[in-house]
Amino acid sequence: MSDSATAAGVDGAIQADAVIVGAGPCGLFQIFELGLLGIRAHIIDSLKHPGGQCSELYPEKPIYDIPALPVCGAQELVDRLLQQAKPFNAQFHLGQEVTELQVLPDHTFLLRTSLDTRFHAKTVIIAGGLGSFQPRRLGCEGVDAFEGTSIHYKVKNSAEFTGKHLLIFGGGDSALDWTLEFAGKARSLTLIHRRPDFRAAPASVAKMHDLVNSGSMRYVEAIAQSLITDGGEFKGVRVKKSDGAVEELHAERALVFFGLHPKLGPIAEWGLGLDKRAILVDTEKFQTNIPGIFAVGDINTYPGKKKLILSGFHEAALAAFAVAAHLNPAKKIPLQYTTTSPIMQKRLGVAGEQ
Repeated sequence: MSDSATAAGVDGAIQADAVIVGAGPCGLFQIFELGLLGIRAHIIDSLKHPGGQCSELYPEKPIYDIPALPVCGAQELVDRLLQQAKPFNAQFHLGQEVTELQVLPDHTFLLRTSLDTRFHAKTVIIAGGLGSFQPRRLGCEGVDAFEGTSIHYKVKNSAEFTGKHLLIFGGGDSALDWTLEFAGKARSLTLIHRRPDFRAAPASVAKMHDLVNSGSMRYVEAIAQSLITDGGEFKGVRVKKSDGAVEELHAERALVFFGLHPKLGPIAEWGLGLDKRAILVDTEKFQTNIPGIFAVGDINTYPGKKKLILSGFHEAALAAFAVAAHLNPAKKIPLQYTTTSPIMQKRLGVAGEQ
């Protein structure tokens, strides 16, 4: 981060009261909370569609801890948040990463993206989840030729795997969740994990072992050694078992859940206070060490931080009030309720519907 930029640098830049970096659930809810206070946002995301990890990694995975929704698919949650934010006409700038952020002499901000889009912003809210991320890949020669066709790191359409001979690699929640989901739906199913200890919920591990004991699926303690191919087609994976034996596991599809490489990327160069790849914020405004820059969701940290979507929603609400106060320091920002406030109901487009 640099304050060497001059006002001349904002020529041609998009003028914005608030720029949100990250279009995951917390970024989308931030649009709504800002909109209730009369603040229109621009929102930037490196992915080509809104939704962040929910849409990119597990769109069909059920979520059980969203208030008032006993169960909600991850993509369904994203769709609901987009619908909720619709009245506030946020402008989306997708498929581009914020590569530069400069503090100008007047304490506003100049942002530049990988597509050379520039923004002159009065406030910035970072809602970047884990930052930029890439899945940890299957460590076999030649995997890149089959990634996205036979070897997958996420499930976009579960129907694609139904009725298939399926291998699942991994020992975390994603691997176990999809193992339980596809048990009985896949033509055959084998879970491969390198050790007997799992990082997943104990109840999920117990259910998996029950399925193994009933003959509904296999579990192999092993690591991937090489791909099995025939005429350029994927036929499965050779694995080295814990006893040293090599076994050929034939399959039509492989799902790999080895986790992500979370990286802050360019955010790490913006001069923000960091602690273990997370941005330090206060718990009143969720403001960073730089006035006017806020951070909400998984990308921030503070004493007692819990990486839950519902916690991020709370942070977005308080950050919105802090943004409003930063934009208009002399103006008191009253707490109003959507059920009774004519101003908020007008902004929501529901005035007169009672």
